[in-house]
Amino acid sequence: MKILFAGDDWYGSNARSLADGFRLAGHDIAVVDTTPVTLPRRGTPSWCYAKATGRRDPRSVREAHEQLAAAAAALRPDLLFAYKSIHLDQERLLSLPVPLKAHYSADDVSNPDNTTPEYLAAEPRWDVIVTTKAHNVGELRARGAREVVFVLSAYDPAWHRPVARRGGGEYLAGFVGALRPDRAGLLRRLAARYRGRFYLAGPGWQRDLASRTSGARVAGAQYGEDLSRAISSILANLVLLNSDNRDTHTCRTFEVPAAGGLFVGQRTVEHADLFDDGTEAFLFDGEEELVDIVERIAADPELAKAVAGRGRRAIVEGGHSYQDRAEAIIDRLR
Repeated sequence: MKILFAGDDWYGSNARSLADGFRLAGHDIAVVDTTPVTLPRRGTPSWCYAKATGRRDPRSVREAHEQLAAAAAALRPDLLFAYKSIHLDQERLLSLPVPLKAHYSADDVSNPDNTTPEYLAAEPRWDVIVTTKAHNVGELRARGAREVVFVLSAYDPAWHRPVARRGGGEYLAGFVGALRPDRAGLLRRLAARYRGRFYLAGPGWQRDLASRTSGARVAGAQYGEDLSRAISSILANLVLLNSDNRDTHTCRTFEVPAAGGLFVGQRTVEHADLFDDGTEAFLFDGEEELVDIVERIAADPELAKAVAGRGRRAIVEGGHSYQDRAEAIIDRLR
């Protein structure tokens, strides 16, 4: 199948991983990078425009559509696959001369932060909506979506794999992900409790005074193979969900064990389906149970490593790569 893929193509992005998944699945794919629209580089005119107006720069939107039109004319694709293209012109996307058009979102499409009025108005005109949130399936159908495909998130074997840690740093526990209100308090308390044995990395943490003064190791965002290096330095890798997206799993659900890290995550139906609790991962319901798990790991690091190994096999041998997801999506579209 010939696929025209619209999505953010920066190093470490999930869109790039899914595009490569389609390529590995044997499809002819052309990617148009939408990063200048969605995440313009700091200091550029598009970034200044977005900061000043709260809207995307019409010039970057126009350029993205010109690239899409040129790619469609050259490739003559069978499928337009738009990865969270809510900030593009929906009319221009849906007018492209492509027989089948699918829109994908890895985030909760009932969360207003993940939609726009223009996208919502056009949503019923897309041939297929692909979601990674099981709770979105019925909601999308109720909103008038023609067809809904549900797939889980995934890992990218090009980036998420065991790698040697850099330097001498090894931490009892840690979290790699953005600072969010629903997880900040817990992680600040853990950082203060474990101090130099705790690793905290991701957008926002280096600007957080409580985290910086906790004694824990605090770092910035980690993408691609750098994420796997961070995971390799942590014995108990915490996987925390985004309550605004009503997450029941997340990309880290797959990335952490694929990189050889011990998965210590919130207990959900999807996590319980993916892992055997206590032998392939450790699941918890609250802070007290989480601390008990970390203390158990501190007392028996070899147990942690054995569980991490079994967890990796569960994910890697369970068919959870982006190629697997691409194949599942195409099977449903056919």
